[in-house]
Amino acid sequence: MGKKVLLVDDDAKLRKLLREYLEGYGFHVLTLADGLSVAKTIREESPDMIILDIMLPKRDGLEVLKEIRMEFSIPVIMLTAKGEDADRIVGLELGADDYLPKPFNPRELLARIKAM
Repeated sequence: MGKKVLLVDDDAKLRKLLREYLEGYGFHVLTLADGLSVAKTIREESPDMIILDIMLPKRDGLEVLKEIRMEFSIPVIMLTAKGEDADRIVGLELGADDYLPKPFNPRELLARIKAM
């Protein structure tokens, strides 16, 4: 089986589409709809990378990113509708490895994943 990716996004349709797309390229994709159990999932599943939305219910992605960085060195790509310069800079300053604004081309996301 290919590399394991944890996709955290509240949009069910996007999760389904990205899961199918990435699995078509040999990735194993785990999905979560909110940021509440990301650290637990990382401990249990040991994904190779995380794709993380910022605007999540219950806990926003920046809080989740801070939590991830306190414990893990796993690569994180922020995938979000918040594409302003300030949002990207904050995400990168908090430890994101890459930042891709929505809407995006799945092929570009795939290229960024492979680059990591």
